[in-house]
Amino acid sequence: MKDKIFILSIFLMLSILGLGLISDNPLFTANWALISVLFLGLVITAFFRSFERHSPSAKEIALIATMAALAAAVRVPFAILPGIQPTTFLVMITGWVFGVQSGFVVGALAALASNFFLGQGPWTPWQMFCWGMGGVAAALLARRNTEFNLQKFTILACSWGYIFGWLMNIWHWVGFIYPLNMKTFLATYVASFPFDTLHAMGNVVISLTFGKTFHHVIQRFKRKITVITLKENEN
Repeated sequence: MKDKIFILSIFLMLSILGLGLISDNPLFTANWALISVLFLGLVITAFFRSFERHSPSAKEIALIATMAALAAAVRVPFAILPGIQPTTFLVMITGWVFGVQSGFVVGALAALASNFFLGQGPWTPWQMFCWGMGGVAAALLARRNTEFNLQKFTILACSWGYIFGWLMNIWHWVGFIYPLNMKTFLATYVASFPFDTLHAMGNVVISLTFGKTFHHVIQRFKRKITVITLKENEN
């Protein structure tokens, strides 16, 4: 039910944005950059609220915080290479192992923390959402696989390189482009295609190189956390 409400909210937001493209419409002059930031702020808050209700253990929180810090740290030195984002891989592998809520939290925190070095702004909620949803996508794929499937994970990571760019293009379009019409919309996406391709190819290389290793390490820590939690509950 919650997933349906979330999907419906996204669809509603996109529908309203579509109406705003029609010149003879009261929404045509709306501040879409501000509206989108407020909307994503509500979505991010809902995910963090859901994570809090999950009541994770202290050890699980510590591990997730470590992954978020690592994902943020590797983003900073790679900022000089357009499109190359190891952060995406780390967020998605965490989502695969720990699930939807943890995957989103790691992605959101990684974007927020790294922007203290790279620059905060109204684009931050968009980056938090995009990386968070990368973790969610990996978690949903993991539900369909009993074991880690490197091929499927790599294909998803490659796809998310483009999806991330396409989502961020919406922010760039509504925040910096005028007028908002189909011509400027397509031009924005064409201009970003080389960077999105670099992001996708970088995800492929990183996933094939480190995918199995990182999954093994994180899965091992997850098993230890689970065993410890069970022993504490027995006592």
